[in-house]
Amino acid sequence: MQVKKIVPCLDIRDGKVVKGVNFEGIKEVGDPVRLAAYYNDEGADELVFYDISASVEGRGVFADLLKEIRGVTTIPLTVAGGVMTARDFGDVLELGADKVSVNTGVIKNPGLIADASKEYGRERVVFAMDVKRVGGAFHVFAGAGRQDTGIDALEWAVKGEQNGAGEIVVNSIDTDGVKNGYDIELLSEIARRVSIPITASGGAGKAEHFAQVFEISGVQSALAASIFHYKEVKIRELKTYLAKNGITVLE
Repeated sequence: MQVKKIVPCLDIRDGKVVKGVNFEGIKEVGDPVRLAAYYNDEGADELVFYDISASVEGRGVFADLLKEIRGVTTIPLTVAGGVMTARDFGDVLELGADKVSVNTGVIKNPGLIADASKEYGRERVVFAMDVKRVGGAFHVFAGAGRQDTGIDALEWAVKGEQNGAGEIVVNSIDTDGVKNGYDIELLSEIARRVSIPITASGGAGKAEHFAQVFEISGVQSALAASIFHYKEVKIRELKTYLAKNGITVLE
């Protein structure tokens, strides 16, 4: 039976953790190093460090901040933001990341996943997509959810796997920060098309939403931010709930 993972996400802007709704109304939440240490102690299975403005501003991730976070955590760390080339990918790994997540970089450089997978191994390559419904279809968005690329998200997911990604993060802009549950329709459509592990992102509001999304075959991890930041749901309590409902989680 596949073990399910709980993954908090630190969305970083100007050195602070922030959160919004549907990628808008961004507000400051707290200190990333303090939160990283908290999640490490709370039993998170992995942690995501996402520099949300790096790609838009054309720069790399906050190196010093990333090193600080690595210094207070022992759990696997995935880093996203500003990775445009295989060399950028390697630089982030050298800063302490276990895996690197690429999104806008792949749109601008379609060969990035294949290059990174060949150089560093597919287990370190995370293919991320920000997805929104447009005219009845699922489109991939770039630039922190600001730009509609017109790319069909379902086809894009398949290409990501074919190019060598080890896992895929599906972030629904439609459900992001709304707390009414994950985008089950979108995740189910992608799960039918890929065989690599899927991380569901966007929409968690209560423990039941995690149990619901884990019913989708292929969804191995569930990512959330604000409900963990504000301690509306605590990770250890969530894992207890999931285990009681027959879902295998890491202790």
